[in-house]
Amino acid sequence: MTADLQIETRAQTAQSLPAYKPLERPELEYTPEVAREMAPYYERVKNVIPPVEWPFFAPYVKAINDLKKERNAVILAHNYMTPEVFHCVGDIVGDSLQLAREAAKTDADVIVQCGVHFMAETAKLLSPEKTVLIPDAGAGCSLAESITGEDIRKLRLQYPGIPVVTYVNTSADVKAETDICCTSSNAVQVVESLGVPEVICLPDEYLALNIARQTNVKIITYKGHCEVHERFTPQELRDYRAAHPGISIIAHPECPPEVLDEADFSGSTSGMINWVKTNRPPKVMMVTECSMSDNVAAEVPDVDFIRPCNLCPHMKKITLPKILDSLLYMKDEVVVDPQIAPRARAAVERMINLPG
Repeated sequence: MTADLQIETRAQTAQSLPAYKPLERPELEYTPEVAREMAPYYERVKNVIPPVEWPFFAPYVKAINDLKKERNAVILAHNYMTPEVFHCVGDIVGDSLQLAREAAKTDADVIVQCGVHFMAETAKLLSPEKTVLIPDAGAGCSLAESITGEDIRKLRLQYPGIPVVTYVNTSADVKAETDICCTSSNAVQVVESLGVPEVICLPDEYLALNIARQTNVKIITYKGHCEVHERFTPQELRDYRAAHPGISIIAHPECPPEVLDEADFSGSTSGMINWVKTNRPPKVMMVTECSMSDNVAAEVPDVDFIRPCNLCPHMKKITLPKILDSLLYMKDEVVVDPQIAPRARAAVERMINLPG
């Protein structure tokens, strides 16, 4: 866990947030009344959650949505959350930067980040006056943890004068050492906006290599990888095509370049979702974290999803029971070191403020 990410214990949180008191735990029974009230929520996920599972989820969905009102809280649900979180308790859904930007516009006092720790940090950077909670302090990220601020300082010594472009999937400590952030959807625009012949693009090596294919700017890479996306192989995609004739395959640019070569389309999280919703292929495989396929499938039941299903173990630490506890006990609070926050925020805002 990075030094600037300070996850407080329940006792520490109680001291730092005297205005918030633990609330009484609600009854979690699947009564006929709960069934009726939660029926519209099940309608959203009936294509991806079996009926036998809903009686467990429904009382939590009700309790969490009730508690949000008491706490004046908003729940950010990343695309990789399971459907009962994404569709039933999430107020703002999307990719990590989209979540943070939209949360900053709300009048909520509390943000509950249903994602991993760097996402909670980004939300705190863009909403410093709000209380930001993460339901599981151990929800990390292999990509974000592949690099530190010290690593960037060493790279700057090795490549003096060359600007650093940093993926938003990084800690605040890393963002604070960078010139400008990027997402997988705007990376080429960010790189070319600097007007220089060469940039350092980190930490995702595969994203950087895929950027290099689309620009004349020389890209210096770093050996960071996402443990979900790096596991896909070209042969795996060819095998799926053979087993499912007529399938459309779309892939995230955190996959190796040779995997993207086998895909029909590659794009960011939002780009992949929009592609499916616009093109409505009869059969599709999304080469990314497989809960995203479940969440899109819930909205486009006419599309047949073939799931290669690489799960992110960190994202799956966020569950309805933990979200409920987070709201009940106001844990765990995410605080960014005030000596780091302004510089990290500036790197994100430079990207946000790019024209177009």
